[in-house]
Amino acid sequence: MRVVLIGVSHWHTPFFLDPCLEIGDVTIVGVCDPDLSRTEYAAAKAGCRAFGDYRDMCAAVKPDFAFALAQHCDMAELARFLIDERIPFAMEKPCAINAAEAADIAARAAAAGVFAAVPYVIRYSPMVDTILSMNEPVQYAVFKFIGGMVDRYHQQKVDWVIDRARSGGGPLLNLGVHFMDMCRVLLGGADLTVTGAMMSNRAAGLNIEDHAVVLMQGGGASCIVETGYLYPAPNSVFDLHYSIRTEKHYFAARDDSTLEIVSNDRQRTTKAMKLTNVHFYPTFVRDTLQRLKDGRKPIADLADNAAAVALVEAAYAMSPLR
Repeated sequence: MRVVLIGVSHWHTPFFLDPCLEIGDVTIVGVCDPDLSRTEYAAAKAGCRAFGDYRDMCAAVKPDFAFALAQHCDMAELARFLIDERIPFAMEKPCAINAAEAADIAARAAAAGVFAAVPYVIRYSPMVDTILSMNEPVQYAVFKFIGGMVDRYHQQKVDWVIDRARSGGGPLLNLGVHFMDMCRVLLGGADLTVTGAMMSNRAAGLNIEDHAVVLMQGGGASCIVETGYLYPAPNSVFDLHYSIRTEKHYFAARDDSTLEIVSNDRQRTTKAMKLTNVHFYPTFVRDTLQRLKDGRKPIADLADNAAAVALVEAAYAMSPLR
């Protein structure tokens, strides 16, 4: 399979590049970025050509698959190109800068029958199977996921992430969207309604929120998602707290390695497992390429992404920064 990587200045590039290099029947045949100087590392590691424009690259190397990354404001245009060219792809969330763009590209991909995956990688967490295996309705779900402070984006030379005009929002759109999706997964795809929201930029004083709390209801459950750029920690290290209440069990995670399960009769067990998003990207890469080969749908697609982004946008509308 001939694979290309688009937008390799994105800090998630290694999450896609490294697993691809470990798969025997995958060859990376091109990498690109509008800033050609940012392609050098990826091109050298993959041993392939580097391009400044993804259109030129796709015309030159004719890929079988693309891992697509970009500034959020450029994602929908990139997705439309890949759909029009009938190139199967996986695009880093949120795939668009707003809900209208997210819905548009989802509709286009569906109409064209183009395979378009989105790395909502927490779907691969053993936590999901553990909860769903109980076959009990979820009553409450609370996800707190606080990432590092905004200076990390300066250090990684991706300042666009903390500029609303180019990113569309702050940690709610960048990180919290994972948990908007996770609430939908645990509730079997039930429609959720945002019933309350709070946004603050008190920590960094930027034009994006650096802390957000969203309340949602639907499918017989109440859900809370809290996220932020507040934790003085390295990249990919989070202040993580998950709490999910089903009919007969309570599930709690207070770190990245252990899920606590307590039954209504007060029996407590724990399971060792990984719980943050970063651990599951290699699984996503391998599984996504295999699903394409097998003619199966991706684990999450652009329609799933559009539903999650619509919830984020509803929260922004309910509590704009002032």
